[in-house]
Amino acid sequence: MPALVPTDYYGRITWLGRTRSRADTLASVACARVDLTYAGITGEARSGLTRPSCARMRNQYPVGTDIRNVRQLSILSAEELAGIAQAMGLDDLNPEWVGASMVLSGLPDFTHVPPSSRLVAENGTALTIDMENRPCHFPGQEIERHLPGKGTAFKAAAQDRRGVTAWVEREGSLQIGDRLRLHVPLQRAWQPEPAASPTP
Repeated sequence: MPALVPTDYYGRITWLGRTRSRADTLASVACARVDLTYAGITGEARSGLTRPSCARMRNQYPVGTDIRNVRQLSILSAEELAGIAQAMGLDDLNPEWVGASMVLSGLPDFTHVPPSSRLVAENGTALTIDMENRPCHFPGQEIERHLPGKGTAFKAAAQDRRGVTAWVEREGSLQIGDRLRLHVPLQRAWQPEPAASPTP
């Protein structure tokens, strides 16, 4: 029995980007193609096999602990990005301002695909989804620089549609227009308490 099941859902890449210097800004710069190694996108500030743990992991490790980098890419849904823009009262939202690595169209409820799902391109390049990318204030700061008075609305508007973080499982390249097939883990939902016995 396979551990991962290919679905009939495909996402098409509509946007790609690189973050050049995370120390300077979260913002990414649009590009037509990316090369990916096991460390992430070549030439990208978030690449690396490991990374210092951030405040998101403070319940697990002291901030700055060297850990496996499963946040090599920030992937968003084109449909969810449009929903964020609408909730903020904008016509659209530039993916650069939210630090996106990739935007995909065609995958419903993308932010909540199961962790450990795969996105597999037709050329074999494969990404493993880590988990939902919870909204934070950094994109709002970048949006505020471009649209004064709008940045503070981002965090609430992005709830449940901020996309996912991911890491490279199989090296390769990706370009705008490529299709990625969604593969999901074959498992039931976690049940920490035993199911109640049916009433006779």
